[in-house]
Formats: sequence, C-alpha cells, structure tokens
Amino acid sequence: MVTQEEFEAAAQRAQQLPSKPSNTVLLQLYALYKQASEGDVTGSRPGGFDFKAIAKYDAWAGLSGKSKESARQEYVALVDSL
Repeated sequence: MVTQEEFEAAAQRAQQLPSKPSNTVLLQLYALYKQASEGDVTGSRPGGFDFKAIAKYDAWAGLSGKSKESARQEYVALVDSL
C-alpha cells in the first residue's frame, strides 16, 4: 500500500528526472497521476486540433474504473523505474 506522502514524493521526483521520458511514458505518468488524485475522467473529450489535450484525455480515460490506490501504486512504481 502506497501512502499519500509516498505518492507526493514520487510526484516531486518525477518533476526532477535527469532526462525527459518518452511521450508515451509522460502520458502514462499524467494519466496515473490524475486517476490517483481525482479518480475517473470528467468532462467531454476535447475536439478540434488540440492533439495534446486529446492525447491526455484519452490516456486518463483509459484508466476509468481503476481505484485511486491502484493508480497511486502504479504511479510510484513507474517513477521508481525511471
């Protein structure tokens, strides 16, 4: 079980990585962070040509139904692997 403090510490470490991860990993980090902190995605999917917002929304929406605790554990594990 990952505590909120461990999750927040992992979020700080993610901001200070020595090199920028791939876009795929960045989307995973974003989606897991949002799922762990807010739960399932809300609002409608962005439209138009805002491809970054669409990718972020889709990544987060792909985790719908995952518990906050599970998302916290996966987030910390992913940050630790980087």
